[in-house]
Amino acid sequence: MNLKSFLWEYGEKVPGYDVTVINEREARATAGILGMLGILVLFIAIGFGHVIVARVYLTFLWFDFLIKVISPKYSPSLLLGKFVVRNQKPEYVGGLQKRFAWTLGWLISFPMVYWFVLHWDITFYKVLICVLCIALMFLESAFAMCIGCMIYKLIIKEDPQHCPGGVCEIRKREPIQTFNPLQATIAIVTVIALSSGVYLLLAKTNSVTFFGQFLHEMVLSKEQLKKEEDLRFEQETAKEFGDDEEF
Repeated sequence: MNLKSFLWEYGEKVPGYDVTVINEREARATAGILGMLGILVLFIAIGFGHVIVARVYLTFLWFDFLIKVISPKYSPSLLLGKFVVRNQKPEYVGGLQKRFAWTLGWLISFPMVYWFVLHWDITFYKVLICVLCIALMFLESAFAMCIGCMIYKLIIKEDPQHCPGGVCEIRKREPIQTFNPLQATIAIVTVIALSSGVYLLLAKTNSVTFFGQFLHEMVLSKEQLKKEEDLRFEQETAKEFGDDEEF
């Protein structure tokens, strides 16, 4: 393989396509598998303190993205995705934009490896990097939204060929894809209700796990945390003096 073919012929040559392509169904299955594992690892590592689980997963993620960037044929996660969707009709997308997206994923994995594999130093904002990575996988798996492919399109300033979900080919939405005012209102209210529900759950509920307490403290301001500490101190003091009065 020469340098030109390595740079510009990423993926497979398929009859009827003038560029090399990737099977999007395999890519989405892969994103779903890695995203599901990422959520499990996040809860196990933070909630139960099993650091080794996160270290193994993030090391695998780093190597897997690296292999994807070099050659998708031998990526362990893509081979798993290939097995899962082996009986589905392939959906071909341009290979170069997928490589660009996976390169971004590989770059995002660097700080995660440094913080959580080489030096276990967990903070809320560092965990957000992991959450971002899982969110990107979720968007690709559930909605065929390849954020890296969109960034690739902005950089090259022209429409790439065969984008995931056919977004490069769509110029006008079909009637079934549009929102009338009532539908838009319902969708907006639903998003607000879900967001408010998650916030209230984290902010107002006393968690019995380290992970839940970690999230609870992260959504509160310093003033709110101070009020909680003062209230907890008053309750403990009242309980202590109350027990003394019984004697």
